[in-house]
Amino acid sequence: MTAPVTHLWRLLKWGRILARHGALTGIERDPNTPKPIRRLARIARFGARVPAIPRYADAFQAIGPAAIKLGQTLATRPDLVGEAAAHDLLRLQDALPPVPFAIIRQRIESSFGRPLETLFATIDEVPIGAASIAQVHAAVTAQGARVAVKVLRPGIEVEFARAIDTYQWAAAQVEGMGGEAARLRPRLIIEHFKRWTARELDLRREAASASELADGMTAEPDFYVPAIDWQRTTGKVLTLEWIDGIKLSDRNALIAAGHDTTALADKLIRAFLRQAIAEGFFHADMHQGNLFALADGRIAAIDFGIMGRIDRRARVWLAEILYGLITGNYKRVAEIHFEAGYVPAHHNVAEFATALRAVGEPMRGLPVKDMSVGAMLDGLFNITRDFDMQTQPHLLLLQKTMVMVEGVARGLDPDINLWETSAPFVREWIRTELGPEAAVADRIITDLQTLARLPQLIRNIELRYPTPGGAPPSPPLKEIEVVRVGGGWRYGAIAILAAAAGVAGTLLLT
Repeated sequence: MTAPVTHLWRLLKWGRILARHGALTGIERDPNTPKPIRRLARIARFGARVPAIPRYADAFQAIGPAAIKLGQTLATRPDLVGEAAAHDLLRLQDALPPVPFAIIRQRIESSFGRPLETLFATIDEVPIGAASIAQVHAAVTAQGARVAVKVLRPGIEVEFARAIDTYQWAAAQVEGMGGEAARLRPRLIIEHFKRWTARELDLRREAASASELADGMTAEPDFYVPAIDWQRTTGKVLTLEWIDGIKLSDRNALIAAGHDTTALADKLIRAFLRQAIAEGFFHADMHQGNLFALADGRIAAIDFGIMGRIDRRARVWLAEILYGLITGNYKRVAEIHFEAGYVPAHHNVAEFATALRAVGEPMRGLPVKDMSVGAMLDGLFNITRDFDMQTQPHLLLLQKTMVMVEGVARGLDPDINLWETSAPFVREWIRTELGPEAAVADRIITDLQTLARLPQLIRNIELRYPTPGGAPPSPPLKEIEVVRVGGGWRYGAIAILAAAAGVAGTLLLT
């Protein structure tokens, strides 16, 4: 177990870097920040030259890989870090200098237990991308297939484990202070962050996620997931089909190649809705660098390390909330928040509906260039304090992805109306899942499942109440209260006396 003094030393070291970039200014000035945290921020800032405009993304970039991932998580939480910080953290590029190829070669060979030449005919020594957790090299297999080879950075597992250990310790201290800090549930946030990174640090799980997403998107042919080369994939190395396309971030190149950027934006939004609402399993890192336009107009995705999952009940609530905001049915949106338990029952549904209207009405009917899903989410976060809403960590990845998809859609077509594009899909899904046909189908399925369980239920009853054997049933015995006098050896003495009295009585009767 790591000593508290070690955690404090790490926090002060990281705090010093944050202070030099002005990233602690908001914490010091926020009246909701607990006093011990403000004091720690002042100590970290002591003697540092603080810039006038905080550079949050640069600070997290300077701390290292784990901080970069944490910063990307905090970018979804304007209620926790403030709107300005959340917006700036979206700049995190998740890029670091590459590891020398000699180390990468050793990493690949030790992972497979065989020479590199037996795996690939050729492999480029210069990586096409170097992120905080892994770097990617272009290669050609012995069969002549072009592939991308993703390799974990050496020592990254230990570095993340050390950082997360301190994050958990710090979150526990902050949450223990109570008040606003406890409502934001920092321990749960760090726990979810730990699970996300655990998935990213096992490339077999990333490969499985890509395969599962491909299966779920068969109904969306305009969204493509590259195939996994399972024979060249381990926990530390991932090999997948090479993608030839244009990044969605390069709008000029897309137009020059003849792509319809409005159609691409529509396809992206529909693909996201299919994943998040219909399938409940979505790519949670859909920024422009991970999305490509193929020559045939399809959108291809890469980097499946961060995936989100939502159960059916939460998806139904989500769809109704989105559709309610689209159509202006704020009363229904408010009711769903109460049904889901997001808002405590002692609050008034009508008052919450009015607060939602104040957030939603200014954005309805606006094109993306004049509207921001991020701003809408920020507006929703601002009313959480008034209605004692606790953080819902299972929705953090969804919120992050919504902001990313909005940004990519805006880059492709500034005039697209996100609500109008989403409405047909959400409306159809709600009708399919919540309409009368769906209700009848659900009832039939439930009843059939109950009938299928009846034989096993009967067998369980027979085991509990077996058929009587050859001996006749015992006669009913009168219930007699057992009185215990004393304890220990007294029980034995009383039993002997009772037995003796019984024998004597029998002899007298005979």
